Amino acid sequence: MPYLELSLTCTEDEQPRYERALEDVGALAVTLLDADADSGNERAILEPGVGETPLWRALVLNALFPHDADPLLLLASLEAFDPALDWGRAAFRAVEDQDWERAWMDQYAPLRFGERTWIVPWNSEPPDATDAGDIAVVRLDPGLAFGSGTHPTTSLCLQWLDGLAARGELQGRAVLDYGCGSGILALAALKLGASRALGIDNDPQALAASLDNAARNAVGERLAVSLPADAPAGAYPVVVANILAAALDALAETIAARVEPGGRLALSGVLDGQQEELLRRYRPWFESLAVAHEGDWVRIEGVRRHD
Repeated sequence: MPYLELSLTCTEDEQPRYERALEDVGALAVTLLDADADSGNERAILEPGVGETPLWRALVLNALFPHDADPLLLLASLEAFDPALDWGRAAFRAVEDQDWERAWMDQYAPLRFGERTWIVPWNSEPPDATDAGDIAVVRLDPGLAFGSGTHPTTSLCLQWLDGLAARGELQGRAVLDYGCGSGILALAALKLGASRALGIDNDPQALAASLDNAARNAVGERLAVSLPADAPAGAYPVVVANILAAALDALAETIAARVEPGGRLALSGVLDGQQEELLRRYRPWFESLAVAHEGDWVRIEGVRRHD
């Protein structure tokens, strides 16, 4: 079924008003894109901090309406709803329907991390699977949640988990994935030998995606998920947090309390240049702190001190 798409460019401050107006006149969906993406100045937005919804400074809003909607009537309704906004910048076009949530699988190839870990689309197999030996395969359907393994922050965490497993430091242990997104890190840990995992995320949609992916990987009984405010108490021998540096800073005390003495911690979502402040922030609780790089991103890892 085709749709009528309205597109316009606005600022971050204007975005809420434009979106409210579009929803009021019957938009079926509103999506946000970085207006600078084609100029080479795109600013990456990954997992937001708890309670945050970071946006780009300049945005492109795309709103879908039924294909038979009248553009002139829509513009009249929008101007009536909020006449102070500049609706003259709106453009319309017809678009064909597609399965937007599944489109990523057309271009997503199986990926290997470390010695054993493979991330593949849920209906695929890793290359030469019959000859791969003892591998950990995570079949993933990220849906609308962040985390497919293709971003360096996720890659750094997957490599870390694979390394723990290779040294026997993951087998039979519980894992906390703080900012779980699609659940990819928790699932990889379970496939690599962890006994159970808890995924925490401030986005209910991420929690749903994590549970769905756990069921696809036949580990649903070993994965629990929770919003931060509802998470059960307790410390873990292995904790990974793939969120932005600002959130890692704000949540340092909370995350540190979740790592049991002698436990392992990995932090990612950190741009190169942000690590020194985070190293200082986490040093009171952790020793053997080390930094790994992949492109413009870094991973910080450490061992919880014995108090």
